[in-house]
Amino acid sequence: MWGLVRLLLAWLGGWSCMGRLAAPARAWAGSWGGPGPALLRTRRSWVWNQFFVIEEYAGPEPVLIGKLHSDVDRGEGRTKYLLTGEGAGTVFVIDEATGNIHVTKSLDREEKAQYVLLAQAVDRASNRPLEPPSEFIIKVQDINDNPPIFPLGPYHATVPEMSNVGTSVIQVTAHDADDPSYGNSAKLVYTVLDGLPFFSVDPQTGVVRTAIPNMDRETQEEFLVVIQAKDMGGHMGGLSGSTTVTVTLSDVNDNPPKFPQSLYQFSVMETAGPGTLVGRLRAQDPDLGDNALMAYSILDGEGSEAFSISTDPRGRDGLLTVRKPLDFETRRSYSFRVEATNTLIDPAYLRRGPFKDVASVRVAVQDAPEPPAFTQAAYRLAVPENKSPGTLVGQVSAADLDSRASPIRYSILPHSDPEHCFSIEPEDGTIRTAVPLDREARVWHNLTVLATEVDSSAQASRVQVAVQTLDENDNAPQLAEPYDTFVCESAAPGQLIQVIRALDRDEVGNNSRISLQGPLDPDANFTVRDNRALVVLFVALRRQKQEALMVLEEEDVRENIITYDDEGGGEEDTEAFDISALQNPDGAAPPAPGQPARRDVLPWARAPRQPRPPGPADVAQLLALRLRGADDDPSVPPYDSVQVYGYEGRGSSCGSLSSLGSGSEIGGAPGPAEPLDDWGPLFRTLAELYGAKEPPAP
Repeated sequence: MWGLVRLLLAWLGGWSCMGRLAAPARAWAGSWGGPGPALLRTRRSWVWNQFFVIEEYAGPEPVLIGKLHSDVDRGEGRTKYLLTGEGAGTVFVIDEATGNIHVTKSLDREEKAQYVLLAQAVDRASNRPLEPPSEFIIKVQDINDNPPIFPLGPYHATVPEMSNVGTSVIQVTAHDADDPSYGNSAKLVYTVLDGLPFFSVDPQTGVVRTAIPNMDRETQEEFLVVIQAKDMGGHMGGLSGSTTVTVTLSDVNDNPPKFPQSLYQFSVMETAGPGTLVGRLRAQDPDLGDNALMAYSILDGEGSEAFSISTDPRGRDGLLTVRKPLDFETRRSYSFRVEATNTLIDPAYLRRGPFKDVASVRVAVQDAPEPPAFTQAAYRLAVPENKSPGTLVGQVSAADLDSRASPIRYSILPHSDPEHCFSIEPEDGTIRTAVPLDREARVWHNLTVLATEVDSSAQASRVQVAVQTLDENDNAPQLAEPYDTFVCESAAPGQLIQVIRALDRDEVGNNSRISLQGPLDPDANFTVRDNRALVVLFVALRRQKQEALMVLEEEDVRENIITYDDEGGGEEDTEAFDISALQNPDGAAPPAPGQPARRDVLPWARAPRQPRPPGPADVAQLLALRLRGADDDPSVPPYDSVQVYGYEGRGSSCGSLSSLGSGSEIGGAPGPAEPLDDWGPLFRTLAELYGAKEPPAP
């Protein structure tokens, strides 16, 4: 027998949609009586309509929502109905005997919108299926039980001030948990509850826009807009939710700067130096940030010469400062104009300009106690030398700029005139000499004069006074240096022997001319020729040269043998050997007996000088003897040198200065005509060598 299962859904206790179950064509084996020949039948397929159960419906008892029934069920109680699937046994229960399906609790579509179940009829005794299982769906029908919500609220938005009407501010979005595909439970409409007439909202999209033009931030900077979303298309009975949108107007440069007053007055001390702050000026600009930055400038040339103005680091205040030194006595006030201008100007708002303003400024210069001021920054005076004390040098003058009648006292600072060469009149600043001055001792005197107010000793100033000592011809000429002149006795008359220079310590500007004069005696040995500061000394040679002391004296010229101390001790380090010994080698003393002298240390005592033995001998033998004696001399330090100059040249008009041709008494020849001691200090050594009396010959 073919079976038919009917599923009935109840709506508030009434029957609703019915479905018909048709089994598809398939083989079905078995019968009620047990095994037998196979009985083939075709199963009809189920045809279902859409079934619903109303959400959140709750009654005092489980609610019947449908019924399962099979055609094989003849009411004998042999058929049992089974229900499996989502919520079976908990949410949905079935009466096994009748097939009635009940819902046991209130359902929420927002939690679960539908349930998938499996229905089947079986034999109660054997649990053998009487019908194949069939799947069906129970949907929870939505009701408008959820209001709209704004998950991202509250909102904050910013829009420039002065924006045009319709400028987009922000978009708000609400969500409704109800089923948007069923009815109008989730159909939302947006409205403005608070914020009119400044803003509007698109009912469908929730876009908030400006509703009026020229909203001014300086008038009102912030707005609180309340937006509502209502379901059911906004109709009565719909649920609603709301959110807030805080709209802030951002600043634009739509306001020019404005000075709060037309005249500013300041005062400054005359002693204020350049850069001193005089005062601040601020032009008011209600804009913010860079839109309120300003630059200040002085419009009049009179003010710009004495003062300057700049903008502080914040870009709001104008700083008025001193540009050059001020003087109360010269000018007591300044008046000029100052302009403030926005540095950033938006071309879109030029119609609201001009973006600048002008104010007048008056600066009063205040008098300050000042030290006396000299009429000159420095003084230069002059006075001749050798003048008597009290001679007028000059005068310095200072005045009190605050009060011209205030008395001034003058003084010379002691450190600038340590020798007290000058004095100054305390009342009038007259400077005089205190002692005679000598230009040759000091040409310039640099004085420091102090001027002090009598009424206020703290107010004082200084000035430099340079006094020049003028020259007078008060010094006799003097030789430029000491002259020690030598002349050969063979010098010819008229021969130049010395150039003498004379100096005058007075200044060249005195036009003095120096003249020199030689001896007036007509028999003088020398003559002097004046050659304008140069004097030439010539030989007159009253006494003729003596005869030669030796045969071929001028041809047989020998030189001194001189030893030099390498340590550099001056004239004492140089010793001239007794040249007369060259003429008497036999008189040389033999070397001293005993141990050889040490050559690495200086001896404690010098060897005594040997007397000069007379008599001619062989010169070569004499030299060898003298060299050996010098080597053995303990008074001679190491590395002494013996130098022999055997030839001094020919052609000199002075002849030879060699001591070989000197006046040693060889063979009874006469000595010099004049004593050697009379020749001066330069011939002292020569006098010691040859001026002593020779011992008699053995």
